[in-house]
Amino acid sequence: MKSEYDVIVLGGGPAGLTAGIYLGRARVDTLVLDTGTVGGQTVLSYSVANYPGVEETSGHALSATMLRQARSFGATVKPYASIESLRLDGDPKIVTLKDGTRLTSHALIVATGGVPRKLGIPNEEELTGKGISFCATCDGDFFTDRPIAVIGGGNSALEEAQALAKYASRITILHEFDHFQAHPWVVEEVKANPKLHFLMNQELQRFEGSEKLEHVVAKHKATGKETSVAVDGCFVFIGYIPNSRMVASMVQTNERDEIITDAALATSVPGVFAAGDVRVKRHRQITTAVADGTIAALSAIEHLTSRPTA
Repeated sequence: MKSEYDVIVLGGGPAGLTAGIYLGRARVDTLVLDTGTVGGQTVLSYSVANYPGVEETSGHALSATMLRQARSFGATVKPYASIESLRLDGDPKIVTLKDGTRLTSHALIVATGGVPRKLGIPNEEELTGKGISFCATCDGDFFTDRPIAVIGGGNSALEEAQALAKYASRITILHEFDHFQAHPWVVEEVKANPKLHFLMNQELQRFEGSEKLEHVVAKHKATGKETSVAVDGCFVFIGYIPNSRMVASMVQTNERDEIITDAALATSVPGVFAAGDVRVKRHRQITTAVADGTIAALSAIEHLTSRPTA
């Protein structure tokens, strides 16, 4: 791996790999760095059935195809890259790895993604992908005519519960407070849906199941009464954590630490762009990440062609 590039992309999920594909095809010297396995959260998806033009496949297979495409067009992709520090102001941008390697580029795309906020209760990790999900659009139809639970009480949780009602036979919404935080009209719609049932003021205790999820166990915060809800699936919507820690002090972010961008996906720092789940956006899907990667790559190319040269 050499040290000087036209563009460095931080993150090898769908947004980062798409940026690598477009930059590589434009013959822009590009390095894609990922701190873990290339593919991001997509590799955790057992089945992807709603990616346009692709029949149902696994997240791992889809990510592997994107990786092959990026490399075939000339992008260098390095997984398991441990980043020590960044310098984003000025030109070039500097990425220093923990082994001391100093990398430079004239533009940088932050595509480090993010993760849904988790409950942190027993068996959550073990049963994720085996009944526990964080994406209704991705996994809702797998629970057609089956009972499920939804965790959360904000707009996202209730709106996703309404969407899941198209599939599930019965939905139990468990919430930590005795009232919802969603908009009144959202609450009204949810309460009018006969498929939706509510357990309020609940403290989630644990998930139960061996090969797959079987029960969600919660305790009433006032009475201490424990309730076990038999379900085939559980969708958790209690917030989202963008992976912006490395750059949060260098670019403008909102109160949720999401990176703020303009329509070209440019950040507050010239030559730095953001794509995918790490930026401010309403919908987080593979397709929206791919769109972001495309826009960020094209914007980075424009930046390279317009920058003054010696």
